[in-house]
Amino acid sequence: MVAGWFTQDSGEEDFRLLGTRCTACSSVFFPREDSYCRNPACAGGELAEVQLSKRGRVWSYTDGRYRPPAPYVSDPAAEWTPYALLAVELEAERMVVLGQAVPGVTVAELAVGMEVEVVPGVLNEDAGTVWTTWHWRPVETAS
Repeated sequence: MVAGWFTQDSGEEDFRLLGTRCTACSSVFFPREDSYCRNPACAGGELAEVQLSKRGRVWSYTDGRYRPPAPYVSDPAAEWTPYALLAVELEAERMVVLGQAVPGVTVAELAVGMEVEVVPGVLNEDAGTVWTTWHWRPVETAS
């Protein structure tokens, strides 16, 4: 994934998405913005890194039933497994962030308004590298 989008080298309980907040207007951005305030009504430019809410509520969801095209990394010879894609409204920031559900959670188990939390996930791995990303996990099934 992209460096600086989430905390790394920490336990699951400490895993958080990272955004930036404009010091002039308090607008929060994810993915992070390090150059300028994206709020068109703000002339500010100083941005500070912030940890985003760990929990939010499902705003919308769908399932991915086909293998995405490149640059998505997957083995074309492997059987495709559908996955759930969620749009989650974060509690404090009141912004929507997309991400996959944890493996094994299907759209049949999701509902708009359901509480979910962000956890580390694996995007891809090979013999020498594991690419980390984030997943959304329903709070009711958290262990």
